[in-house]
Amino acid sequence: MKLGVIGCGKMGSALVEGAIRSGAIDPENVSGCDAYPEAANIFAAATGATVADSIPGLNADVYLLCTKPNQAGSALSALPEGDALLISVAAGLTTDWLEARVPAGVRVIRCMPNTPALVGKGAAAFCSGRAATLEDAEVAKSLLGSVGLAVELPEVLMDAVTGLSGSGPAFIYIVIEAMADGAVRAGLPRAEALKLAAQTVLGAATMVLDTGLHPGELKDQVTSPGGTTIAGIAELEKHGVRAAFIEAVTTAARRSAELSGS
Repeated sequence: MKLGVIGCGKMGSALVEGAIRSGAIDPENVSGCDAYPEAANIFAAATGATVADSIPGLNADVYLLCTKPNQAGSALSALPEGDALLISVAAGLTTDWLEARVPAGVRVIRCMPNTPALVGKGAAAFCSGRAATLEDAEVAKSLLGSVGLAVELPEVLMDAVTGLSGSGPAFIYIVIEAMADGAVRAGLPRAEALKLAAQTVLGAATMVLDTGLHPGELKDQVTSPGGTTIAGIAELEKHGVRAAFIEAVTTAARRSAELSGS
């Protein structure tokens, strides 16, 4: 596989570095192109990839589209015709939109990664266009899975993914900050409070993923009768935290649908 990266910013770099670390691709088979030559040079230095001076110059059979959505149309118009796969991580662009703009012979997969991919802990979903094959889906899963979790879903669910894992890191950053604020109020120094809060969130998430147990069951395991945890949970319920998170995800998903016209 020869991978051509269109848009050499943080997300493109994270995906390529992850794929190289996992052995999914060799750096000599990767080239990058960016409207800003400095970005392409930084990408090449970080990954060992080569730099192309134009999109046709990428000479790839798999293209990774990492531009901003408003730059995608001009990038796609520069793709050469022929048997190739386009994997798009440009937010909100549907497979129909992409397929209407790629040259003949180019198949399409749409992805929704999130920013923790930058530290190898991403949560991504992808969906296939009409002409994409099972082998194409495996390529996308391998690339996205090299920097975290990757799942294939119907395109109709991509807005829900945007509301959950796309926007979700920001929601959890607020949780971490608020938990640390509570600890500071209780007497902990700020630096230690932030570290303990972040590690607590990381540990709880790992427990859910590694044990396969329902979060409610894990919650019950640390909730003693009349203890500190149930007292804290009662406060969360009193202030509607559960409902607030449900509304945050569904509102973000609705906004994603509005922006993408779906």
